Amino acid sequence: MIKKEHLEKWTVENSVELYGIRNWGAGYFNISENGEVVITPMGSNKGPVISIPEIITGLKARGMGMPVLLRLGNILDSQITYLHETFRAAISKFDYKGSFRGVYPIKVNQQQQVLEELTMFGSKYHHGLEAGSKAELLAAISMIKDMESCIICNGYKDEEFVDLGLYARKMGMQCFFVLEMPSELPLILERAEKLNVKPLIGVRIKLSSRAGGHWTDSGGDRSVFGLNTSELIDIIDLLREKNMLDCLQLLHYHLGSQIPNIRDIRAAVVEACRVYTGLVEEGAQMGYLDLGGGLAVDYDGSHTNFPSSRNYTLDEYCADIIEVIMTTLNEKNIPHPVIITESGRATVAYYSVLIFNILDVSRFEACPIPEKLPKNAHDMINNLLEVAKSLNSKNIQECYNDAVYYRDEIRQLFKNGHISLRDRSIAEKIFWHVVVNISKDVGKLKYIPDEFEGIEATLADIYYGNFSVFQSLPDSWAINHLFPIMPVHRLNEPPLREAIIADITCDCDGKIDQFIDLHDVKKTISLHDLKPDEEYYLGVFLVGAYQETLGDLHNLLGDTNVVSIRLNENGGYEFVRELEGDSVADVLSYVEYDPKAISALFREKAEQAVQTGRITPEERRVIMEAFDSGLRGYTYFER
Repeated sequence: MIKKEHLEKWTVENSVELYGIRNWGAGYFNISENGEVVITPMGSNKGPVISIPEIITGLKARGMGMPVLLRLGNILDSQITYLHETFRAAISKFDYKGSFRGVYPIKVNQQQQVLEELTMFGSKYHHGLEAGSKAELLAAISMIKDMESCIICNGYKDEEFVDLGLYARKMGMQCFFVLEMPSELPLILERAEKLNVKPLIGVRIKLSSRAGGHWTDSGGDRSVFGLNTSELIDIIDLLREKNMLDCLQLLHYHLGSQIPNIRDIRAAVVEACRVYTGLVEEGAQMGYLDLGGGLAVDYDGSHTNFPSSRNYTLDEYCADIIEVIMTTLNEKNIPHPVIITESGRATVAYYSVLIFNILDVSRFEACPIPEKLPKNAHDMINNLLEVAKSLNSKNIQECYNDAVYYRDEIRQLFKNGHISLRDRSIAEKIFWHVVVNISKDVGKLKYIPDEFEGIEATLADIYYGNFSVFQSLPDSWAINHLFPIMPVHRLNEPPLREAIIADITCDCDGKIDQFIDLHDVKKTISLHDLKPDEEYYLGVFLVGAYQETLGDLHNLLGDTNVVSIRLNENGGYEFVRELEGDSVADVLSYVEYDPKAISALFREKAEQAVQTGRITPEERRVIMEAFDSGLRGYTYFER
């Protein structure tokens, strides 16, 4: 809740503090003096800026409606550069004798444009790709631009998958097969002999170390994928028997995604280094240590070990990894390996912003209560009215408890048929009048009783956004993941309404009622009153990782429009790619409908209506045009 003393002198800096944009924005997002969210694609709030409202104006002029997923190519470039240069600095500082190779897991965001830009920007750093299926492997070997970049093959591998990877190896690519299960090795060796190519082999181990956060099951002894130590020894023995132990060059593990605590990262690296040491002592050639993913994104800007944050910087992450590896391996005089990290979330999260407009608002406002009730009014309703009239700042807890008691009694009377619908309506009006007035005084209390926790959220407005949580923000719905959300304009005005956000699906779960906060999770977000004949736009930031990949067709709401922006050398920017969102016909075809057949069936119904005299032939033509236009239309609300 915004403090009253701030309302009269509201400034942009108040909005900066309220929405925490400089805490979670990583230097890529800020607020301009005129109250607009601006993008600084080069990072650290340096260089040219791009106004999001200006982008929206450009989109509208080009005929593209909301919602829109905005991709920012320069941010992707900046994130790749930042990762590699930070590792390079740490390598130089500690005099590490190995090198660093970044790898992007395709599953994090598989869109073609993402891979195109990532491999283009990453080629100067030999940034590679991780593939977990045949489709992803085909994408990887076709898109990779630098032959020194690593391709890491994880996941379940059949003969076709293995052959594709071996052909890539034969062509000179650094394509590693990471063994997830012991049964994969005989197949790889058999196909390698058949195709006359020596494979690059890695092993994924199950660490006993575990990490906090949403994805704790990725690590530990009972994780789904990976080898235990006895299986690892069996792999070594088989490779030695086949005189191919030199093919084993990479050790891999995956502790989990979005690891918020640096201590968990350090503990895992220590354990992995001990296994790496053991493999070298067994005679494996080795040379690569793949730490998997886990580099977290500070979604809420709190810089803590909260699941939506991280308590470390990238500098600390790189320094700790290198220090631990050097300390552990130097004990045995083992050469420093090439370090690989599969940082997907941290690479692409900042790259995308979801922008949508607000369609309507449902506001809870208490109605005036009657001065007197009818003579035949039930005693319980009279008692409730007395509570409302006696309410003051000194007795709000007593009045609240009494009001809840009388309301519940009145509802029971209604269920038993002892009071009318109109009587119940009067009682509900009085009850909510009490609650609204209590909510105004709760903030003044030195101690807030437990029963008042969340009272403001109960009375919050509902802002209806033109988007689908299930399609565009599935993690928000599925695992209560927090994303930064805020208005993208009017930030030099005080936001006077507390609200939750609902989407346009007909589902009670299609809402966002948890929002980032430095100290906790907020139940509401502060928004502005809507102005007549003026659109109000919100942005959901840091949505580049997983959201496009996991989105579904709930209510047959399809992919949104996508627009890619790139900053020019002269400081201007251009729309480099525009992808239209799914039409109604598109999403129907995804779930096995034939749009042409649907149109034909509807045409038959329309003709039957003509034959029975319900409509005229002219009306049939208008109705069919509307039907066909609907099939071609955007699945989201169009003004």
